[in-house]
Amino acid sequence: MNFIKNNLANAITLGNLYSGCVGAIHLILGDYQTTAICIIFSLVLDFFDGFVARALKANSNLGTQLDSLADMVSFGLVPGLTMFKILEPFGTDLSGFSLPFEIKYFGLLITLFSCLRLAIFNLDEDQKYYFKGLNTPSNTILIFGIYYILKNGIHYSNDNQFGSSFIIANIGLLPAIILTILSSWLLISPIKMIAMKFKSMKLEDNYPKIALLIGSIIILIIFKTVGIPLVIIYYILISIIFQKQLK
Repeated sequence: MNFIKNNLANAITLGNLYSGCVGAIHLILGDYQTTAICIIFSLVLDFFDGFVARALKANSNLGTQLDSLADMVSFGLVPGLTMFKILEPFGTDLSGFSLPFEIKYFGLLITLFSCLRLAIFNLDEDQKYYFKGLNTPSNTILIFGIYYILKNGIHYSNDNQFGSSFIIANIGLLPAIILTILSSWLLISPIKMIAMKFKSMKLEDNYPKIALLIGSIIILIIFKTVGIPLVIIYYILISIIFQKQLK
């Protein structure tokens, strides 16, 4: 019984890792809808592994390491591959200049900075009731949410050329590169971000969380699927507004 208690949270974390691996494979294969389902599973499991560990008082150094390693795939490799797919249609052309490599590989910069962000988080003992920089799950939702909207705009066409033309016309190379750089920087930025962990139950101490929750619900009701990446943008903005209250 003690074995199950001590390792249940770790098993859930490994489930997160497995889901992330499956999602990455299907993303490479072009099945972005299955990847979306895998990301949702990973998000749920990533929440519950910590919840279960705290509830069973089974926190351990092994669990901490497993959590970061699982997140590196589900929320590090997957968003990097997503940006890889977004940049793929642009080939080697950079404003008329032919590069010696395909621009799509630049998207993996997000994976590198996700790894760096997770390492910093493991060493930073201050990030208990707030995040310093954008957390990797939120960054994944932002990047994949944009990609999902772009792909849905293709109206499920089987014509790869049409799909490439649609992405080029609707996002453009420069915005895609800027998004890659901005996303990478946000991961390791000094900006404090709201974490849904309650230091106290006083109303005034939880204004940022309340504003985030209410605003996110309104955005999703109005914009539906399109609102998913908008919620992350709102999350970043509301965190900046409440910087002084995050501690």
